[in-house]
Amino acid sequence: MAEISGGEAFGRALKQEGVEYVFTLNGGHIYTLYEGCEDNGIKVIDFRHEQAAAHAAEGWAKVTGKPGVAIVTAGPGVTGTITAVANAYQANSPMIVIGGNSAVRERLMSSLQEFDGVALMSSITKWSQQAQETKRIPDFVATAFRQATSGKPGPVYLEIPTDIVNGRIDEDDLVLPTGYRTEARVYPDPEYVRKIAEALKNSKHPAIVAGSDIWWSQAWDELREFVEMIDAPVFLNSMGRGSIPSDHPNLGSTGRRYALVNSDAILLIGTPVDFRLSFGRDVLFNKDATIMQMMMDAEEVGKNRHIDIGVVGDVKATLQMTMDELRAMGYRSPGREWLEEVMTEDRALKEPDQEMLNSTQTPIHPMRLMKELRDFLDYDATVVGDGGDTVTFAARVLGINRPGHWLDPGQFGCLGPGTGFAAAAQLARPGKQVCIVFGDGAFGLNGMDMETFVRFNLPVVGIVGNNGAWNQTTQGVIRRTGRAIGTWLSQETRYDQIMEGFGGYGERVEDPEQIRPALERAFGSGKAALLDVVLDQDVSYGNMGGRSRQVRQY
Repeated sequence: MAEISGGEAFGRALKQEGVEYVFTLNGGHIYTLYEGCEDNGIKVIDFRHEQAAAHAAEGWAKVTGKPGVAIVTAGPGVTGTITAVANAYQANSPMIVIGGNSAVRERLMSSLQEFDGVALMSSITKWSQQAQETKRIPDFVATAFRQATSGKPGPVYLEIPTDIVNGRIDEDDLVLPTGYRTEARVYPDPEYVRKIAEALKNSKHPAIVAGSDIWWSQAWDELREFVEMIDAPVFLNSMGRGSIPSDHPNLGSTGRRYALVNSDAILLIGTPVDFRLSFGRDVLFNKDATIMQMMMDAEEVGKNRHIDIGVVGDVKATLQMTMDELRAMGYRSPGREWLEEVMTEDRALKEPDQEMLNSTQTPIHPMRLMKELRDFLDYDATVVGDGGDTVTFAARVLGINRPGHWLDPGQFGCLGPGTGFAAAAQLARPGKQVCIVFGDGAFGLNGMDMETFVRFNLPVVGIVGNNGAWNQTTQGVIRRTGRAIGTWLSQETRYDQIMEGFGGYGERVEDPEQIRPALERAFGSGKAALLDVVLDQDVSYGNMGGRSRQVRQY
């Protein structure tokens, strides 16, 4: 009988799961896994830092809805993923992290890079285990995928020590599990769906906020149908962005507070009541409104504020059942008067933006940069936000038109996911525009992986908003105290030349009239590209039209 390695058993298990790419940084403890992947048609995409590789695994989930896989070596390879795994945990993103370790037979003998990764990962994953027998590798892989995708999705960790990876088994003894997870939807309690339908039937001023559960349950078609059925204003956040195209007449942005404080029925769909919704305080919520929440995770219902009606279940199924119930009740929408009121306010709140969007000043106003980017990008472009202040401007201005086409870190708010997210997006959507909006601070975390784009011929275009500061902090503390400590960078840093050194296309932009031509050259180059756009350092999102007196302290 022929023998196969643990790496081959691993590769066959991933192939059965339909994995196309694994994201990694190499190490001796895991090399046999690479051979198993390549020999089974799975492409190995290697990065310059394990954090970026793990971000790419989460990014794959964010653009495909399927778990991404990262493979990292023992010890520091595992610890290098911690921020990315914690980000995926808080964002409920399904991903599989495979970590190496020293041999089981050498446990507690101080082998090279011996480390208890299982214990470390247990607090930021849904499941964390070590495989201790070569022939059980496929079983552990199957369990990892089941754990990552069942119920509330999230990251998992599987450790495969070097003697298990390099172990040999008879091919006839290999068992590849089948039928080990289901994609069946979890339907909500019909009584609670009926309560929501009744509340909506009695509402004159309904308002909707929809978030990431829309993406994970693939409910964008149902959301759009539902919004149009009740003719309510809708506001999107996180992975919910793009579920309804930016030109839809019911979609608002700046008028969210107006809608929520004046609504008589607020429906939160797949949206936790966290800092992004002011923790549910009355400053954002009408205290007399009926507050309803549809969530995949029961733990999120009623968190931070009273919820009148909470429904738990697959959001796609919940929305369909709610619409069926409304039709059975003979529901008629309250008309467009309320919608027009909210949309009128939404447009009025955007009016002051026009001067900034068309600013001719130098250094460039960040709103002008975003306006030029908005007007240039294709309708189906994928945009990755990696930064603080610059990304907040991007979220305000850019239109996202398809689900899974806006990628940001989510609730954890970490910096550095941009290159990993963008690599995954370009691999999943070849031939489509993929753009990273970087802050110059965020670029410093994983910007080296722009070189990875060059090596793998991924024509991602990065745009660095170069304001020479960690400006989300800088301008705020200047306004409060008149000084900023430890928040300055240098606008003399030539990010474009770094990109050229990698072999990609780089260009510095200092004139607002050159933004559009530079975008055309960057995207037209067919290469990975980076535009270094010099922005007004005195402008922050909390200070869009004004200036702060800066006192530098190093």
